[in-house]
Amino acid sequence: MIQVRIPTPLRPYTGSARVVEVTSGTVAAVLAALTQTYPQLAAQIFDTDGRLRAFVNIYLDDEDVRHLQGMDTQVPDGTELSIVPSVAGGAPAPLTSPDNVTLSNDEVRRYSRHLILPEIGVDGQKRLKAAKVLLIGAGGLGAPAAMYLAAAGVGTLGIVDFDVVDESNLQRQIIHGQSTIGMPKMESARRRIADMNPHVNVVGYEFALDSSNALEIFADYDVIVDGTDNFQTRYLVNDACVLTGKPNVYGSIFRFEGQASVFWAKHGPCYRCLYPEPPPPGLVPSCAEGGVLGVLPGTIGLIQATEAIKLITGAGDPLIGRLMTYDALDMRFREMKLRKDPACPICGEHPTLHELIDYDEFCGVKPAAQQIDARGIPEITVQELRERLTTGLAKTNTLLLDVREPNEWDIVHIDAARLMPMHTVSEHIHEFAPYDEILVHCRSGARSADIVRFLRADIGLKNVKNVKGGILAWAREIDPSLPVY
Repeated sequence: MIQVRIPTPLRPYTGSARVVEVTSGTVAAVLAALTQTYPQLAAQIFDTDGRLRAFVNIYLDDEDVRHLQGMDTQVPDGTELSIVPSVAGGAPAPLTSPDNVTLSNDEVRRYSRHLILPEIGVDGQKRLKAAKVLLIGAGGLGAPAAMYLAAAGVGTLGIVDFDVVDESNLQRQIIHGQSTIGMPKMESARRRIADMNPHVNVVGYEFALDSSNALEIFADYDVIVDGTDNFQTRYLVNDACVLTGKPNVYGSIFRFEGQASVFWAKHGPCYRCLYPEPPPPGLVPSCAEGGVLGVLPGTIGLIQATEAIKLITGAGDPLIGRLMTYDALDMRFREMKLRKDPACPICGEHPTLHELIDYDEFCGVKPAAQQIDARGIPEITVQELRERLTTGLAKTNTLLLDVREPNEWDIVHIDAARLMPMHTVSEHIHEFAPYDEILVHCRSGARSADIVRFLRADIGLKNVKNVKGGILAWAREIDPSLPVY
């Protein structure tokens, strides 16, 4: 027997099992046995032609099976197979030069614990002062990374973020506080950093990073720290880093798990070498939909800050050619080897990408204003839903379906609704026939829109509507006494 380690995003399809024992054999046989036991998992791992999805990697212990014998790789008894979906060797020279940089007496006192480290010393601290680090996002990952890079004495911190501070951010985005709710995150971060270390220059970019501005912005920085929360920006950051020759300090988080690496095409693989294609829209939930342990981005963000400091000073061995995964529930770190893909379209032997592209299109995402129209999804407002509830759903033979998770239901719910988590809907199709109408809602309307589309287009049910804005709109417009999350 062998153990298959299931990552957090796929556990809903294995009954929350984190490790599954399967009879040993080839990788193909192991995955076939796994998906036979958990049929819903098949669509997450394989495409419609039965091929392993491009955004899913399989590791035998710490080796990517693509660099062994692929799906024909033998998995011996007692070993571990890991599924690693998308949610760089050698140490290069230091990135910055300390020429013409001096440390004041105040800075010597402030950084004294660095200065007595042989691996940092005066030279390394001068390199930090001369360095320019760009953080993409001042959220869960960017907040701890920014604070520790500022505390470490990085001379210039650029921060790209156009969002505002919300109360729900404070559970994990530690650079912000109660007093800055409603303030642009950029300004909130600037104030906190100024209070922490007045020697740091903060450069703010309060607009969205896109293909028209990324190359120009990146050109001014030594290191890029990726704290993004969507695949469009993640691929944009990767490609801009490759085209400008910058190291990309990567981090990602979901629920209780995180990943970190350093992608630097000059010295190893890039993000596209690991994940050639993004998952389809809606397949991987965001932290807003799936949740995240508040301390998890602190752990991964500090690893990103550590890697940035190592790149700047030349200390240690950065995570180039290595993917580090972290499971907070098991308190377990694992490391997988990464290799450059010769066929990578941007950093391979014969690249075909020489400029930035339309990343919304690449990731299959429509602009927000176009999503509902493009999907052709009929909607019902929360005011209309209230009228239906007042009349009585039974009179119109209507089912109100809540496709959130049970823990979300426990926070707040509409009593007349039936809870049916999104990943279980396909198991209950036969139960929908008696109803003349089905109304579907979730937290904000995104997941329920996907279910409406599935029921209408794939199952053939016609009278299915999405509750616009979900339970948040209900609490905001109908019953303000309800909690929001």
